[in-house]
Amino acid sequence: MSLARLRSVGAVLLLLLAIAVAVETRSAAPARAAATFTNPVAAAPYGADPWMGYYNGYYYLAATTWNNQIVIKRATSVAALPGATENVVFTGTATNSCCNVWAPSMHRLNGPNGYRWYFYYSAGTAACCDGQRSFVLESSGDNPLGPYTFKGQLNVQANNGWAIDGSVATINGANYFLYSSWVGDLQSLFIAPMSNPWTVSALGTRISYPTYDWEKVGGNTEEGPYVLQRNGKTFLTFSASSCNTPDYKIGQLTLTGSNPLSASSWTKKSTPIFQRSDGNSVYGPGHHSFFTSPDGTETWMAYHANETTAQGCGGTRTTRIKKVNFNSDDSPNLGTPDKLSTTLTAPSGDPGGTVSFPVAGVSYRLTNQASGKVLDAVNCGTANGTAIDQWQSLGNACQQWKFTKTTSNYYRITNANSGTVLDSVNCGTANGTALNLWASLGNACQEWSLTPINGGYLIANRGNGLVLDVTNCGTANGVAVRQWASLGNACQQWNIAV
Repeated sequence: MSLARLRSVGAVLLLLLAIAVAVETRSAAPARAAATFTNPVAAAPYGADPWMGYYNGYYYLAATTWNNQIVIKRATSVAALPGATENVVFTGTATNSCCNVWAPSMHRLNGPNGYRWYFYYSAGTAACCDGQRSFVLESSGDNPLGPYTFKGQLNVQANNGWAIDGSVATINGANYFLYSSWVGDLQSLFIAPMSNPWTVSALGTRISYPTYDWEKVGGNTEEGPYVLQRNGKTFLTFSASSCNTPDYKIGQLTLTGSNPLSASSWTKKSTPIFQRSDGNSVYGPGHHSFFTSPDGTETWMAYHANETTAQGCGGTRTTRIKKVNFNSDDSPNLGTPDKLSTTLTAPSGDPGGTVSFPVAGVSYRLTNQASGKVLDAVNCGTANGTAIDQWQSLGNACQQWKFTKTTSNYYRITNANSGTVLDSVNCGTANGTALNLWASLGNACQEWSLTPINGGYLIANRGNGLVLDVTNCGTANGVAVRQWASLGNACQQWNIAV
């Protein structure tokens, strides 16, 4: 063999060795760590009755607002959801659904104009807050953020009767509207056939009502129906017992017959499938929805729950998510609700990532969007009990605040001058509860969530779910800042800047 040929063979061998080393090195590289998160993914004031979905690279989340606004937020990872902006996509008026928006449910359905997003919700009618009915919005395109137009009320009950918690199930190619209403003293589940995504073709028929003791704690209640389908089987899950109790929970019906409009086609499981966990400090878990992980391999549930037995149907409820497992008969196995401090693996395909604002150790000024005044420690007080008001910016440390992340996506807000923290006076829970400064006690009354909206933030107390509010929307120096349920106005929205 010639020297040139030997050199050629040697070069080939060296090349093959290099490729082998590269392949070995590549195969030996460590797998990317799974993304993680902690609940809640949405805190007060918009954390109750959640709907959550994944579409085209984003998680979308909507919840009860208690006012006339409908909000949706989105993020590419569940860890970023707590800091994601709430987008106001619709504001009710006296000519449609004017106030007290509850229980959103979003569905991408094929209608007369092709696929659109339909946003179903409960709200007060034209008389404003005279009782809840079911309404629907339609997106102008295929974007879950809209824009949306009001399509009308779903007339599902005789005599324009009360109807809440609507969602849509597609069964054997047909759409059905599921909701909750009353028969006597029994809050029951109903179903109505749909002729298009905003119209029912008949009044609803009752398919289930409270029959077991676990459905009757604090009130005879079945509400929040939501369908989960697997391997050709249809399971109708729902919330049972009063949401004012820690025993609010999830039950299950199975479609065992051929006609979804017939009560005899549904079989109720005799025991609940998801309920309180005293050991994990989770109370009243319920009003849920299901969604698929980004890669389509997993099913997840979004639900709300409280942190204490004393909390009920108000703004203290927060949105949590949990992976769904399945029993041998394909029914959902929801397991036990997780403790808020537990680090969980994110849905499969989640890219991870969080929002890093606010930065620990940095002093911020909190400016009210309506008045232009800043959050202020009265007279630069440093003692426990110093009151909180608004005042024109003086550029001093008495009007500067530091944010320290505690657990589960909440913050302790510390006055830069005094070192004492923003506190809900006497851990009050009523509208109008005052604010003051107090030494850190490490309790929920001194922890706050930040929800971006309209370029500012809603700042809500972990203990009571109420937000920072300028009394009577006053604009003068010295107006007290207190706590109040979210009203959707600029008097409760704060810009946070250095």
